[in-house]
Amino acid sequence: MEVKIGVQHAARELVVESPQEADDIAKAVAAALGKGEGLLSLTDESGRTVIVPTDKLAYVEIGPPETRRVGFGAM
Repeated sequence: MEVKIGVQHAARELVVESPQEADDIAKAVAAALGKGEGLLSLTDESGRTVIVPTDKLAYVEIGPPETRRVGFGAM
């Protein structure tokens, strides 16, 4: 699953490719925001962990990985 995380006062979003299902990621985000523990922690496909303070979250977008188009042909 591709997870895009918008961080306040940051020009670029964080993009994480996670092996987790969309429901599991949504539950992790809701738990981090609901508990007030202050950190959202996600692990990517390579085993690296991304930790974002929940008070700096602007948005979290969860969806399938975007396929990249190659070439100049119109589709």
